[in-house]
Amino acid sequence: MVYLPLQCYLTIIMGKAEKTRSYIIEKTAPIFNIKGYAGTSMNDITEATGLTKGSIYGNFKNKDEVALEVFEHNKKKMQNLFTLEISKKSTYKDKLLTYPELYEQFFSKHFIDGGCPIMNTAIEADDTHPLLKEAAKKAILVWKDSLMHLIQKGIDNKEFKPDTDPEETALLILSIIEGTVMVAKLTGKVNYLKTLMLSLRKLINEL
Repeated sequence: MVYLPLQCYLTIIMGKAEKTRSYIIEKTAPIFNIKGYAGTSMNDITEATGLTKGSIYGNFKNKDEVALEVFEHNKKKMQNLFTLEISKKSTYKDKLLTYPELYEQFFSKHFIDGGCPIMNTAIEADDTHPLLKEAAKKAILVWKDSLMHLIQKGIDNKEFKPDTDPEETALLILSIIEGTVMVAKLTGKVNYLKTLMLSLRKLINEL
């Protein structure tokens, strides 16, 4: 019989635990984003993963920890989607226009299940879950800063008017996007989505 060093056993165990955590996050991410924190039950989690409650709690302290990890997963998934598409554009105007282009696909399979996780989490966690609220707040501020960066680069590159205020414009773009998401989800009207994204395109083209 071959005996492995203790460190090897620990590495194997930790690797399996990390894989299980990732599996739980991956399987429950769409559920949390569609149903929300309050609407997602432990039964939903066990049904989606095929694991027992004991297995879930063996990898996470509680549902709060699962929810926070899932939010980070969904946020990163959305960020990666936009980062990839933005990287394909050569001008800063076209990079900004990536946002209306992708949000026009809000109801399609190409977008994240359940829509924008930042807006979903911000609305639900506003008065009920301070940790999720803080995570959503950080995410929206990072998003605002990334928009400001693109706008400032566009100004420096003489693509946008020199008197354009990067922060004000970034906040306006964010407000249009998140307002559009709310109206679109609430009404289910694709034409509302297209109309509001057309307004966002106009705003960007007139910078």
